[in-house]
Amino acid sequence: MKHDPIAVPQPTLVQRALAGHAALGLLAGGLLYLIALSGMLVVVHERWQRWEQPAIAETATMTPDAVQAAVATKAAIDTAAGRPASTHLYVKMPSDALPRTVVTSDHGAIYVDADGRDVGPEAHGWTEFLVNLHTYLHLPMTLGIIVVGALGVMLAALTITGVVAHPRIIRDAFRLRARGNRQLAQADWHNRLGVWTLPFVLALAMTGAIIGLSSVGATLLGKRYHAGDTLAAYAPIFGAEHPVDKRPAPLPNVADPLRYMASNHPAVTPTYVTIHDPGTRGQTIQMLAAHDRRLIYGEAYHFNAAGEYEDRLGLSDGPLGRQTAASLYNLHFGNFGGLAIELAYIAFGLALCVVTATGMSLWLQKRRRRGQPSPRLEGFWTMVVWGTPVLIVGTLWLRGVGGAEMPLVPVFWCGLAALVAAGMVVPKLADARALRLALAAMIAVTALVHFTLTPLALPAVWAIDLALLGVAAVLAAVELGRKRATS
Repeated sequence: MKHDPIAVPQPTLVQRALAGHAALGLLAGGLLYLIALSGMLVVVHERWQRWEQPAIAETATMTPDAVQAAVATKAAIDTAAGRPASTHLYVKMPSDALPRTVVTSDHGAIYVDADGRDVGPEAHGWTEFLVNLHTYLHLPMTLGIIVVGALGVMLAALTITGVVAHPRIIRDAFRLRARGNRQLAQADWHNRLGVWTLPFVLALAMTGAIIGLSSVGATLLGKRYHAGDTLAAYAPIFGAEHPVDKRPAPLPNVADPLRYMASNHPAVTPTYVTIHDPGTRGQTIQMLAAHDRRLIYGEAYHFNAAGEYEDRLGLSDGPLGRQTAASLYNLHFGNFGGLAIELAYIAFGLALCVVTATGMSLWLQKRRRRGQPSPRLEGFWTMVVWGTPVLIVGTLWLRGVGGAEMPLVPVFWCGLAALVAAGMVVPKLADARALRLALAAMIAVTALVHFTLTPLALPAVWAIDLALLGVAAVLAAVELGRKRATS
């Protein structure tokens, strides 16, 4: 007897729309994961910067005369190269995380020694790649910070709705069910880590959203009230630029302002010296100084070109809104409290990565249980979660082989696009176990090679190598233990 072939029903418009909705959800989740992972790493970006260029001479302090010499050194380098005048010149003072002095103009940055002499260019392309990934997703600056700010709003909404959707989540905060059921254990870890990191995640999400979306508000205010001048909209918080007078003049006196700060404000620590319009008659000096036990990124003290004190902005004792705005950056990036706070931010950031990754994984598993498997979406997500850190380490290798000017951004995004496409076209290629083992091996090789090639006995640099070896060992041990449990 001849049977007609069974007709396979074609997906309806609604079903196709739902599939598209799911894909968009995964895309947004992937971007949140990228921001969480890169954010965890850039908490210690100054330590990465030091690790990336270990051969630079270091100094814990700089005398006022040495800072003056450093300014002259950078200006002379730019002049000798025939570069146009810079709009700003910055001197970043040495700190515990980065005991090096960096002088930056519109034409790049150099390190200087304790006497203000040039000791080499600032060339931390991989660290900058990470910072820009977290801050802008490598998009044009304005667009990128808006997108990241919007994702911060989304993260805050997901956090709040996640708590509301699980009424017992607080009561079960320390309850983990049997390990035999992997999916159940994964759901428990997702919920528990979500509860334990709730204040941290909300703080990060809200501060990130405010920082990112403030540019939208400033643009609108600038167009409405200041004839399109966005900087004028920021002026009530961060101060206004001084009048411009481009007639040439000698470089300003930056040594006396540093002496003034040491004599009149010994309890604060100068972190940045900024010269506005250097080498012109309109030049001014701004001294940014950190205040102990305050979340503000610093107080701005203003001096004229002769080094005479004029006033301060009031970030430390001005209107409450101004103090709050000045506190958002340190609260978001963990730039307070030293290494202990940085390590806490890394731990919480790792937990956020786990929550983000498992949230999407649980949703995909639920679809499979309901008879709606999505192997292509599962391949997509596996490649995002484990392919991203593999590619981040890969860009570090590329930087090590080719130097700080290697095109890390296109390599990363093209590589991620290729991995994701492969995972969706051939889902079997999205092997999470193979990616995890590859990641562990790559991190271990990175640490060993860097430790071997580091020319200076820098315990702080070698400590990162040892930490990387520890991460590789934990990854490998967990993966091998998981294999034994399932065999």
